[in-house]
Order: sequence, then C-alpha cells, then structure tokens
Amino acid sequence: MTDTPYPICVTCGTQYAAPRSDCPICEDERQYVPEHGQQWTDLATLRAGEHTARIEEQGEGLIGVGCDPRFAIGQRALLVRAASGNVLWDCVAYLDDETVTRVTELGGISAIAISHPHYYTTMVEWSRAFDAPILLHEKDRRWVGRPDPAVRFWSGSSHRLADDLTLLNLGVHFAGGTVLHWPDGERGAGALLSGDIVQVIPDRAHVGFMYSYPNLIPERPTVVRAAAEMLRPYEFSAIYGAWWDAVVPRDAHEVVQRSAKRYLDFVTG
Repeated sequence: MTDTPYPICVTCGTQYAAPRSDCPICEDERQYVPEHGQQWTDLATLRAGEHTARIEEQGEGLIGVGCDPRFAIGQRALLVRAASGNVLWDCVAYLDDETVTRVTELGGISAIAISHPHYYTTMVEWSRAFDAPILLHEKDRRWVGRPDPAVRFWSGSSHRLADDLTLLNLGVHFAGGTVLHWPDGERGAGALLSGDIVQVIPDRAHVGFMYSYPNLIPERPTVVRAAAEMLRPYEFSAIYGAWWDAVVPRDAHEVVQRSAKRYLDFVTG
C-alpha cells in the first residue's frame, strides 16, 4: 500500500489521484454533496482511526470484506472463491494490513471486478496490494478518479472473466452497471452478485431498480426491460447485493423477472 496521501471523499469513498475541491461522483445526480459540504480523508488517516477490518462469510464460497464502523456509502465487497481463482467483486475504501493478511490467507485475489463507479473507491490500492487487474466497463471510464495501468476496460454486453464467471452489463444505475454471474455458486444452482445494479431490498420476494437511490430517481423502463431480458437465460437461485447479509436466498431468477414486471407495470401505468 502506498504512503502517498491520495485524497478520499468521505461521502462516497472515491480515491482521487490529486487533491481537489470537488468530487464528481458526489456532484452527479445519482449521489449527493452533504449539506455541510465536501470533506476529505486518506487511507493513513482511516487506518489510524476507529475503523477495523470486517471479514465474514456471506455464503458458501463467498467472503464479505469491509470495515467497522461503516465508511462512506457503507457497502461490503465479496471475495468469490471460484474454481478458477479468487475474484474480488466490488470494492471498499478501507484497506489495512489485517485485511491484506486475511485475504492472502484465503488465497489472495486474481482479479477485481466492480459493478459501478460508486464502488471504485480505493481499487488501485487493492490492485497493488494483491497484484490484481481491475475490470471495469468502458461506458463508465470517465468516472475513474485515479487512473492506473491495472485498470482494464471491457466492452459489450458480456465478458467472460473466467470459465466459471461472467460479467453482464445491464446498464441499470450507470451505463456501465454490471453484475457477476457465478453458475457454480449455491452448489451449482447459480448465484448473481449484483451490487446495487439489481438491488436487494427488505422484501426478499422482490428486488429494486433505481437510477438514483439516495435521490429516489427511478430507472428508465427501457433499461429495466432490457436488463430483465438479458438475465433471463442465466440460471441463479440466489442474489447477493451490496450490503452485509443482503441476500435473496432462493428462487432469485423468478424474483428478478417478477420484480421487473411489477416495476414496469407501475412506471408505465
């Protein structure tokens, strides 16, 4: 991990390559700048404070990675222990020596894939700590706050990350909004790792689709319809969302299709 105090936005957790007064992620209508204004920190400050690593099992072959107390948006990442190698799905801003040690003991990280720009956070720090490439959809290229050679952009509607892992660009929330399909997850019944592209909500019989969650802007019907159709051929019994224990544990494929229909019925009248 670098000792350079690259600035990190306190509200969204995005790390930038140089000091700045604004955070483009937070100024976008999908996020927000707090009433008290923009504030900044850095990794050294975070590590010297009250935060500690939180690493817990979230499902078979899925290890949640985050921190306590929560920082910025508060999501947790998932270490996917696939047969092809460990992949870090999504990312969190907090990273310390304990996290590196414990993840290394679990087999390290062969690649990092991230659902959308709100979770780019300190992805370059993670990449350097584990010597892992970062895969992002090219439609979200402009949101990268700290460019680095480890960042690799993919294009199109799908990308085979490995024989047993596929990235799918659903375009929900962000143009490059991506989910990860793991057919071997859930003991072969399939798992969908969705970040908040397909949002796990308190009613586990449904999921949500939003353009902006904090500002309550609904996703466009054409995007939701296309996303549901893209997911239709893929089998998965569970969905793992962006938050601790945010899991649709069964019948997840039907949950997505039913939720998309309900959404479209409401927003189209």
